[in-house]
Amino acid sequence: FHRMLIQVCLYFYCKFLWRCLKFVMRKLTGRCELQRICYNTKPGASRTMKIETSLRDSKSKLLQTSVSVHLDAIEKTIDDIMELKKINPDVNPQLGISLQACLLQIVGYRNLIADVEKLRREPYDSDNPQHEEMLLKLWKFLKPNTPLESRISKQWCEIGFQGDDPKTDFRGMGLLGLYNLQYFAERDATAAQQVLSDSLHPKCRDITKEEISKFSKAEWEKKRMDKAIGYSFAIVGINITDLAYNLLVSGALKTHFYNIAPEAPTLSHFQQTFCYLMHEFHKFWIEEDPMDIMEFNRVREKFRKRIVKQLQNPDMALCPHFAASEGLINM
Repeated sequence: FHRMLIQVCLYFYCKFLWRCLKFVMRKLTGRCELQRICYNTKPGASRTMKIETSLRDSKSKLLQTSVSVHLDAIEKTIDDIMELKKINPDVNPQLGISLQACLLQIVGYRNLIADVEKLRREPYDSDNPQHEEMLLKLWKFLKPNTPLESRISKQWCEIGFQGDDPKTDFRGMGLLGLYNLQYFAERDATAAQQVLSDSLHPKCRDITKEEISKFSKAEWEKKRMDKAIGYSFAIVGINITDLAYNLLVSGALKTHFYNIAPEAPTLSHFQQTFCYLMHEFHKFWIEEDPMDIMEFNRVREKFRKRIVKQLQNPDMALCPHFAASEGLINM
């Protein structure tokens, strides 16, 4: 109890000190915190995340709720903020523009989470013609020279589904998994087909002398005789969709989206990020060269940690001009 009481006291003490510091800074500079951030921080994630924190932690209800207004209400919200802070827009025209850009990104990110969540919660329905059309298009984009013999077919295993009817594999991520896979297969067909081919017919990377020395004799004999381990393309795509979804919901992708989207991030930005993650995971899997498919969770977790670490850099943009076919590992 005493420990919790001390923590509460420290929280309010620090909050009080922070408000005092803000008051002093405003008196010294003649600018409010929003002005100081916009004028002293470069555009992108660094600025937008500071603005978001400042608005959310403000004692003003107007500022607190500004991060969740409708996109159409952003201009009026900016005017209200300027009036509240007694800032003349004619004297400070750039401030309104900067705040609007930040709010578009902040509100857009929240809306993107809602859009992605809606797709994730919508189950695949084989009685829905649109769902069936998307699934058949996925086959067509990935296997353009191989006709699908029937809707229920073992052929689906050729692109990495677990059985003869892919609908059962979409349970975890709903339509979101199908949307992402189709986007990758359609928008970057060359890269998607190459990744699919490599997942079916992988090759070992070169093993250095230092790595050889780490293997026991039995491990080395197994490694020497084994082929590189492939993976199920579609199932991994759904798994990477789950990774992208959790990065989005946790806020980890704010750094990336605030750096690449000049205004509100959209579903297309999310799908491009999925394509990038698929491409990077493919390369990472080859580099890791796991002993068997049972190591998938270990490799995925290691990959997740690497992406999260990259996203902690406020200047990070995972795929500023993404084209998965550029720089694809040459198998």
